[in-house]
Amino acid sequence: MQKIKSLMTRQGLRSPQESVNDLSPIESFRIPTKEELREVHEEPTDPQAQQEIINSIEEVYFSNDSFDIVKYELERLPPVLSLQELEEYRDKLKQQQAAVSKKVADLILEKQPAYVEELERVTSLQSGLQLAAVICTNGRRHLNIAKEGFTQTSLGLLANQRKRQLLIGLLKSLRTIKTLQRTDVRLSEMLEEEDYPGAIQLCLECQKAASTFKHYSCISELNSKLQDTLEQIEEQLDVALSKICKNFDINHYTKVQQAYRLLGKTQTAMDQLHMHFTQAIHNTVFQVVLGYVELCAGNTDTKFQKLQYKDLCTHITSDSYIPCLADLCKALWEVMLSYYRTMQWHENHDQDEAAVVSSDGNNVIGTEENSFDRNYVKKKLEHGLSRIWQDVQLKVKTYLLGTDLSNFKYDDFIFVLDVISRLMQVGEEFCGSKSEVLQESIRKQSVNYFKTYHRTRLEELRMFLENETWELCPVKSSFSILQLHEFKFLEQSRSPSMSPSKQPASAVSSTVTLFEQYCHGGNPFEIQADSKDDETEDVLASNGYESDEQEKSAYQEYDSDSDVPEELKRDYVDEQTGDAPIKSVSRETLRSRKRSDYNLNKVNAPILTNTTLNVIRLVGKYMQMMNILKPIAFDVIHFMSQLFDYYLYAVYTFFGRNDMFESTGLGLSSSRLRTTLNRIQESLIDMEMSADTSGTLTAAEERKEKVPSPHLSHLVVLTSGNSLYGLAERVVATESLVFLAEQFEFLQPHLDAVMPAAKKPFLQQFYSQTVSTASELRKPVYWIVAAKAIDYEQMLLLMANVKWDVKEIMSQHNVYVDALLKEFEEFNRRLNDVSKRVRIPLPVSNILWEHCIRLANRTLVEGYANVKKCSNEGRALMQLDFQQFLMKLEKLTDIRPIPDKEFVETYIKAYYLTENDMECWIKEHREYSTKQLTNLVNICLGTYINKKARQKLLATIDDIDRPKR
Repeated sequence: MQKIKSLMTRQGLRSPQESVNDLSPIESFRIPTKEELREVHEEPTDPQAQQEIINSIEEVYFSNDSFDIVKYELERLPPVLSLQELEEYRDKLKQQQAAVSKKVADLILEKQPAYVEELERVTSLQSGLQLAAVICTNGRRHLNIAKEGFTQTSLGLLANQRKRQLLIGLLKSLRTIKTLQRTDVRLSEMLEEEDYPGAIQLCLECQKAASTFKHYSCISELNSKLQDTLEQIEEQLDVALSKICKNFDINHYTKVQQAYRLLGKTQTAMDQLHMHFTQAIHNTVFQVVLGYVELCAGNTDTKFQKLQYKDLCTHITSDSYIPCLADLCKALWEVMLSYYRTMQWHENHDQDEAAVVSSDGNNVIGTEENSFDRNYVKKKLEHGLSRIWQDVQLKVKTYLLGTDLSNFKYDDFIFVLDVISRLMQVGEEFCGSKSEVLQESIRKQSVNYFKTYHRTRLEELRMFLENETWELCPVKSSFSILQLHEFKFLEQSRSPSMSPSKQPASAVSSTVTLFEQYCHGGNPFEIQADSKDDETEDVLASNGYESDEQEKSAYQEYDSDSDVPEELKRDYVDEQTGDAPIKSVSRETLRSRKRSDYNLNKVNAPILTNTTLNVIRLVGKYMQMMNILKPIAFDVIHFMSQLFDYYLYAVYTFFGRNDMFESTGLGLSSSRLRTTLNRIQESLIDMEMSADTSGTLTAAEERKEKVPSPHLSHLVVLTSGNSLYGLAERVVATESLVFLAEQFEFLQPHLDAVMPAAKKPFLQQFYSQTVSTASELRKPVYWIVAAKAIDYEQMLLLMANVKWDVKEIMSQHNVYVDALLKEFEEFNRRLNDVSKRVRIPLPVSNILWEHCIRLANRTLVEGYANVKKCSNEGRALMQLDFQQFLMKLEKLTDIRPIPDKEFVETYIKAYYLTENDMECWIKEHREYSTKQLTNLVNICLGTYINKKARQKLLATIDDIDRPKR
């Protein structure tokens, strides 16, 4: 067992290297004894059985060499020994020993080739070592020969030559160090010359040289000094970069960028540049405002310098507000222009670099780094646009809101809007911004200002209307609102966002941006003299005519009837036959009549008053403000509509309101006109103040948005029959309103263009329900004249004296017809007299005649309805009278057909109806009054029908009349 253990220890527990070290070249393997081999061969050769036997060996047998196996086995013997058991146990141990021996023998046979190979290597190594020993011996021998062949002097020469070379190198180093020591002087000179790239290049080269000689003690101090100098250069470079913000210089900026590129800090430079621009905006606005505040304060007190910018803006006076705003925008323009030119520089520089790279693409790494820097700079600059503009907006917003502008003059406020509008245009061109911050701030100021301004203008309009004598304002026939200064902006082809009055003359093409226009000089915020004061408005005519010759030619043209159709040259044309009567009126009569209807129509000078002109000018001013500042377009248009509403309401109140005539039920005022007037009265007219000027403060606050109803001037007389009850004034007032409505119609596309989409229904409603009703006001206004111009009551009295129960057919008409026609002739004469003062347009003349004829016809029917007795011959006499009236009337007027002609004829013909036809006729003709229908039943059918039938017809009339009550 001990042999097996020793064999296993020698073969398995030592490394191959350890075994080789212990082997001598002649050592051989140990051969097992015959007994061991026999025992091995006697054991079963089954590997699995053999492995199981080995596995059954106790672990203790594999312990270290100090283990005593004999003692271990003896101690294990039982107290009572049995020979058979001992033999069995011995055989077991022998089997285990045989298995282990077999395993060891197999391992030895397995490793035999490797052992032989390793032994050969050791032998080869031993031969190599012996050869090396021979080479070393030969080398030593040759070295001894060389030592003996050279002398001490030769070695000394070589040493001196080497020392000389070292000293030459040292001299060069000392000269370089001396140059480095003097570099700071040159660097200072280059910095004074602003040659930053050269200074940095020199400094970097010195640092590179210094790193070469860093083993010298003096160089370490120089290196730190150069580092300090480089930092100083960077500080001065930062200062130079900040100068770019207010006054961009291409050469200066090129040097700065080259310097930063040499430092490898292109991105840092861009970050610093944006910080400087932000600081420049703050410092610029503060200094400008501070200068004006101190100038207005008139002392050298430094307390203002300690104020915040927001507080400083509140100390600006009204007189200095506009100059300060202009200077503020000028200064901010310079900053933004510098930023714009900076971007231009980088764009051009990038294009040049791209061209160079495309022609030479050797240095790929450097190209990628430059491309990365360029992209960074480009994005930084693009992002900085909105930041810079936001800072500008906030500074200007603070300035705008620092002062209450509600009491500014209109022109001053328009100038403020002009400047801000130009600034917003700059912002849109600068970064595509809609300037929401500026728009909101100026909108607040504008709404606040405009409410105060509009309130004052409404009060002025009331004062003008109450002092208006409604005399004609003589303007030329070619008059157009575009000739007024307030509407000049509509003719200028320019951006709607710009001011209407301050466009520079050099701005020829709308495609040229402000930055391109003023890139190399000038400033878009320069205050220019307003040319409006030097211009004259050539709109007024002398005495209503543009010249005497034109007046003469106007009358000559009107005297000429060459342009009158043939049928109208006849005195009367029968509608049935088309034949003219034999008797004709004189040519002078026709000419007089035509002048009444068409007087000065060829000249066609607009009919308007000074008040109308003032309202139009106000509209122009409102549109100027709206055109500049579109966010308040709805408020401005709403106030414009109030101007028109108030003018319309005043004309109606002065000349058209008459409850007696409105109650006739003739539909003089359309439902649309009545609705419009009621709306104006409820929303705009302060009826309480009109009735009683006293009131509480609270009530006054509630009514602050309303205006008292105007009162007609006592100088305007509307009760004189000679002047046709103020017809001239009525024509001027009504037609000036119509003219004003026409101007609003002309301006509708301009208003619609700036009106927000959400508010356009308001504008459409204003035009459809208010502006379009202006011409409808003619009817109630001229109805009053028509009702008073002819004595209809006298005609009723004359008709009451006529006997209608005649027994024979009459051939002569009654006297009342002549009296009525005489009234019409007198009306025509007075109408002609009025037309000499004021041109009476054809629609007005037609309405007057229509009203008079309609009233006359209704008076005839009323007179026929008053008849107590009437025969068939009397009915024929009625027809004769009416035909005579029509024939003479048609010679006086050109109106065809005659108004309410059928109203009279139908009533007269109703006298011939039977009982059954009468009932149907009554139901179909509800335009007649109850009295008129009752008279038909009583007078016409009274003698032919019984009482029951008459009661039935009267009940039908009563049923028809009941809904009217």
